[in-house]
Amino acid sequence: MEYKDYYKILGVSKNATADEIKKAYRKLATKYHPDKTSGDKAAEEKFKDINEAKEVLSDPEKRKLYDRFGKDWQHYKDAGQQGGFDWSKYARQGQRQGSRQYTYQGGYDDLGDIFGGMGGGATGGSGGFSDFFETLFGGGFARTGHTGGTHRRPSRGSDVHAEIEISLEDAYNGASPEFLLDGQTIRLNIKPGIKDGQKLKLKGKGHNGGDLIITVHVKPHHKIRRENNDLYMDVPVDLYTMILGGKAEINTLKGKIKIDIPAETPNGKTLRLKNLGMPVYTRPGHYGNLYARLMAELPKKMTKKERDLFEKLRKLR
Repeated sequence: MEYKDYYKILGVSKNATADEIKKAYRKLATKYHPDKTSGDKAAEEKFKDINEAKEVLSDPEKRKLYDRFGKDWQHYKDAGQQGGFDWSKYARQGQRQGSRQYTYQGGYDDLGDIFGGMGGGATGGSGGFSDFFETLFGGGFARTGHTGGTHRRPSRGSDVHAEIEISLEDAYNGASPEFLLDGQTIRLNIKPGIKDGQKLKLKGKGHNGGDLIITVHVKPHHKIRRENNDLYMDVPVDLYTMILGGKAEINTLKGKIKIDIPAETPNGKTLRLKNLGMPVYTRPGHYGNLYARLMAELPKKMTKKERDLFEKLRKLR
């Protein structure tokens, strides 16, 4: 198996904190995201490596094994230090479905901060984990936690852990994905304003009465950057409007709006647009701000007459 230096991939030291790893991942994921590098195979592989590195280094247990065993970390188990779990196989990521991605990790994660959410009503059929993962992965999934090389079913009352990836648009508007678990239809209520890494707990919706714990990951946007409840974006404005003044149209997460551009606006000027940022998760009806940086677009393929006019302007100045 090829060894990958996850620390080098993310550009962090081996002593990097969880926040430093998360910050490095966000920066690189934004740079190499497929929406920005369409058709670039090298960038696509880089993006995969970045996600793989983040998946391992952001999980304390996986990181501990990686630091100890290097490239062979996936094939070792340490029952005493790892709570009795066999890491002979590493849980692979599920198949994508639209803008959402799911990964299952059975019953051992530290829950961290849990935020509530309930849903679901019973339906008929055998259901169980097969239905749950076939719904989420389209038939392809992996579990962690094996005994003697065979899959170990979670014990009675065990929690089920999963991950879901949503777009920034879904985080802004809210979303309600559905799936089956143990014969029940589960609707996950993702409220507007949810943050990257936030956990949702559905009490009693795990295996045999355990809880279902879902970690929500918000995919980086190719044009908009989020910091807490505020949003930041660059807005291209034609040179003539920047100089003479006028209006510019902005595609915000709330919809298209028009803003006034004062005459002789300097390139790079940032405008604060109140209440056009992210919804505040714990305060319905409240929003952060949108910071729009105005970037002048220079004219291209000018005619001779246009060039002559610019020459005249240059001489006048």
